[in-house]
Amino acid sequence: MEFLSNDKLVIVGAAGMIGSNMAQTAIMMGLTPNICLYDTYAPGLEGVAEELRQCGFKGVNITATSDVKEAFTGAGYIVSSGGAARKAGMTREDLLKGNAAIAEQLGKDIREYCPDVKHVVVIFNPADITGLITLLYSGLKPSQVSTLAALDSTRLRNELAKYFKISPDEVVNSRTYGGHGEQMAVFASTTTVAGQPLSQIIGTKALPEQEWEEMKQRVIQGGKNIIDLRGRSSFQSPAYLSIEMVAAAMGGKPFTWPVGTYVNNGTYNHIMMAMETTVDRNGVTVHPVKGTELEKKELDQSYHHLCHLRDEVIEMGVLPPIKDWHELNSNID
Repeated sequence: MEFLSNDKLVIVGAAGMIGSNMAQTAIMMGLTPNICLYDTYAPGLEGVAEELRQCGFKGVNITATSDVKEAFTGAGYIVSSGGAARKAGMTREDLLKGNAAIAEQLGKDIREYCPDVKHVVVIFNPADITGLITLLYSGLKPSQVSTLAALDSTRLRNELAKYFKISPDEVVNSRTYGGHGEQMAVFASTTTVAGQPLSQIIGTKALPEQEWEEMKQRVIQGGKNIIDLRGRSSFQSPAYLSIEMVAAAMGGKPFTWPVGTYVNNGTYNHIMMAMETTVDRNGVTVHPVKGTELEKKELDQSYHHLCHLRDEVIEMGVLPPIKDWHELNSNID
């Protein structure tokens, strides 16, 4: 098998459903022959490692450890689903306190054991906040840390394809921005459906305004719907999309869905949020978000919601005041 890279890829939370799916996806996509599985739950971790070895993959060295120093030392890339899972009745924000502490330790471990890591993808919820915490404590550059936000945009793509009974490939440039949560901003102006601008279809017989509003809610509640249907949170879709992000950072096909990235541009400041981005060998590049005035207002509301969560984390003592962030990470303005 030909691989994108020989660099060590560490899967954090590998004993879980997302983590184990990430590991298998990374191997099947040919990212690297050097896969390290890390989880504090040793029996489950060994079970995942055994199953992957029993797949009979060729040319792949699968290691597994519950020792963070052993796992992170020499890492070229890290993708982490290593937080608590979202359960029925919980919002992503309900996970804030416990997962904030996990993100702090993740950042500290990166700084201590693999400061030369090239890219880190954080996907445990609330991902905008856990990604921000990881970035600050890791000492990495903002372009080196991204969070999973594409899942909201792909859910919009899916809803439109189902509604119009067309191939998902005919839904182009579906986009959500801001928070990965109940306060996300769902854009219509960016999207075309079977070659037609979505914004020109909304409010017609083809897609009445009420139907569009209900569709937006299905997108926003997409994670809850999976929990209701399967009895557990999503794992296949976040695993695949996050590994696509890592593949892009390794130099594979650029990842052009929105990702969560650090923003401090005068409009949105000192926050991690989903923007229009490209992930490639250079990490995350941020592009301008274009939309209607109403869409921009919704994005502003999403931003302010994230700022509230960020300020909660500061009040908890997990993060220092914003004025001290540069001292914690010299790459942060």
